[in-house]
Amino acid sequence: MGRTDAIMEKLRAQIESGLLRPGHRLLSVRAAAVEAGVSKNTVAEAYDRLVAQGLLSSKQGSGYFVTSGRSLASGTPSAHIAEAIDSASLLREQLVRHYAVRVGDGRPPAAWMGRLDFGRQLAQLKSGLDTEADHGYSSPWGYQPLRERLALMLIERSIHASPDQVLLTYGANHALDLVSRQLLEPGDVALVDSPGYYPLFGKLHLGKTRTIGVQRLDDGPDLDDLVRKCEMFRPKVFFTQSLAHNPTGSAISLPVAHRLLQIAEQYGFYIVEDDPFADILPAASPRLATLDQLKRVVYIGTFSKTLSANLRVGYVAGEARLMETLCDLKMLTVVNTSDLLERIVFNMISSGQYLRHLRRLKLHVEQATEKAIKAVRGAGIHLPYSANGGYYLWGELGEGQDELALARRAAKESIFLAPGSIFRPEKSEAPAAIRINVAYACNPQFLQFMKTART
Repeated sequence: MGRTDAIMEKLRAQIESGLLRPGHRLLSVRAAAVEAGVSKNTVAEAYDRLVAQGLLSSKQGSGYFVTSGRSLASGTPSAHIAEAIDSASLLREQLVRHYAVRVGDGRPPAAWMGRLDFGRQLAQLKSGLDTEADHGYSSPWGYQPLRERLALMLIERSIHASPDQVLLTYGANHALDLVSRQLLEPGDVALVDSPGYYPLFGKLHLGKTRTIGVQRLDDGPDLDDLVRKCEMFRPKVFFTQSLAHNPTGSAISLPVAHRLLQIAEQYGFYIVEDDPFADILPAASPRLATLDQLKRVVYIGTFSKTLSANLRVGYVAGEARLMETLCDLKMLTVVNTSDLLERIVFNMISSGQYLRHLRRLKLHVEQATEKAIKAVRGAGIHLPYSANGGYYLWGELGEGQDELALARRAAKESIFLAPGSIFRPEKSEAPAAIRINVAYACNPQFLQFMKTART
């Protein structure tokens, strides 16, 4: 332990034991240095670090004093924060990664991304940067060449947007946060898919938004349920994933998409369409943003699912005035996004490396899905939704099953399951279910567990 650390530990112990009480004036820096046999700089650094930790306060001309001991903020979260954290509890388990078998994970295995060398990309990129680009602030809109390329990619999906309608974000979750902050006030009602994207529920709870689920069917949202909820709650926004839906894997049909837009027009709400798997899905898939052309639909994309979760590069596209407001909101909250990361993504796209990677990834998904469906059904799990190109299957467990108890039992065997209740914004009488990642579904330990645990 260094001398500064030793002085800090001694003072911290005296404060915590009560030997030094709140308001007690410490020895001057000079006197403490003589007593400890160290330099004045060592004592001054120790005192200042304890000030930074809230244990001491400094008064000009008077010296250093023990603080009152009261925390600047309570360690107990307020009710809406606790609810938000609870709704996103599954995310914590995915980030910590203690489990050997990760059937409930939201991401693909690293092997599916094996040929991507981001370190080499970054080294090559930095060698060509000037000082301003390397160390200065970039535009809050994000890296312009990437925005221009994204506008072209949207046109391939028949979504006509200029680069000025594309705002770069730290992934889809950041985009969802910006949009919900702008479109919703505390107490407003937001509709979401049920089952649906559970991290979104946490964001909405954090914003004190009332979150109401719309039942998800195999061909998209249940439109009868949607109309009932519109009549009852008059929502401002409907958040949905049209394609490769998380967690069911289902996809919206063209008739449902048309009717959904008519309902949105009738009841006057925005639709926020999250499309995280767009780059491995057919460009002609029935997207709401394609039918609406970004008038009432706000469209969100990301590279986190198809390139790397650690890159945290995503985007939001919408009506021009809304994008200007979202850009200002982004500037106020995070200033800007990472120019370096956005350049890496742009270089991978422009060099053709991303396209080659997508071909391999799509093949991984197709092969894994085919095997997963056969294996999961063989383990006695019912699949009520069709698989449509993403990473997920929705497995119903049968009568009398307790999905939470099953997840706890699996955890004792180092198997990570994602119980269906996490993906529902409200308590529900729906059948017990789990979300299954196709990349891990054929794991023998998981399949054997499922065969025996439910009997």
